[in-house]
Amino acid sequence: MILSFFPSLRRARFGVPAPLMLVIGMFALHTGSALAVHAFEAADPATVTWMRLTWAALLLIALGGPSLWRAVRAASARELGAVVILGTASAGMMLFYSEATARIELGTATSIEFLGTLVVAVLAMRRRRELVWIVAAVAGVVCLTRPWEGDLDLAGVGFALAGALCVVGYIVLTQRVGAGFGAVHGLALSMVVGSVVTAPLGAAGAVVDPDPQLIVFTLLIALLFPMIPFLLEMVALQRMSRTAFSTFSSLEPAVALIMGMLLIGQTPVAVQVAGMALVVIAGIGAARGDRSDGPAVRRVVRRRNPDPGPGVEDGPPGPASSTDPAHPAPAPASP
Repeated sequence: MILSFFPSLRRARFGVPAPLMLVIGMFALHTGSALAVHAFEAADPATVTWMRLTWAALLLIALGGPSLWRAVRAASARELGAVVILGTASAGMMLFYSEATARIELGTATSIEFLGTLVVAVLAMRRRRELVWIVAAVAGVVCLTRPWEGDLDLAGVGFALAGALCVVGYIVLTQRVGAGFGAVHGLALSMVVGSVVTAPLGAAGAVVDPDPQLIVFTLLIALLFPMIPFLLEMVALQRMSRTAFSTFSSLEPAVALIMGMLLIGQTPVAVQVAGMALVVIAGIGAARGDRSDGPAVRRVVRRRNPDPGPGVEDGPPGPASSTDPAHPAPAPASP
């Protein structure tokens, strides 16, 4: 079944529009994030995050197959080191995001973390007038958090801001990753690193007193993120321009708001809806400021050309790929 998945995914490239794949991936991602909030009732966010990362690592190792280990043996120390750093940044994004969503609304946490993506995109364009989009997004976040009401959860906002910093590091670091790994291989290895990094914080809660229902539930969450969103994004990235991809990705905070309403009952007030609109407009505005017509992810030419596995085409070295400092890789999906 696993071996037949990638040929099916490759055939889907020609039957499903890339923007639709991206939107489906975003809804899957934030469905998983909303369900994770329910899981926090049974275990702390660090434990849930570790279990998600561990499940994702195991699933992706199975998908990578024997070719994954051949790729590891063929990789240089620098390439392996880059994967370790990326995995650490990925773990930070997921852990801080989980801690934030345990305290503040899903849409608000996503919008704050989206600031990291927006800062990298705007600074990469090196045009002062584009800073207006950062100002608009910050204003939107202020409307979402409503600090004037006096009940602002500073810890939740702090964790979301820490996640935004991890996003910045993640995007910058992906530009330096070599082309020694295919998409699935790079993601699998980064998830393994993420599981190891978060183990000291979350493993004890799952191992000392295991909860079978929670184990199965976190498997479902891991399928919703990162499995489904990334695999859909992996196809969509090769068929969309960087501008189109970034424009659609700017809808992600709004998707998080919708899923928070539907699955957690987090109903926003009018000022929060206005704040969300500001964040989305800022993201779209920044995306349209990049007039590049190039693909969101270029084809990667392997130096060693290890077998990427059944039905897997050459792809980016990790969850996103770009080595052009003037045009950073498209932002990863918020964890």
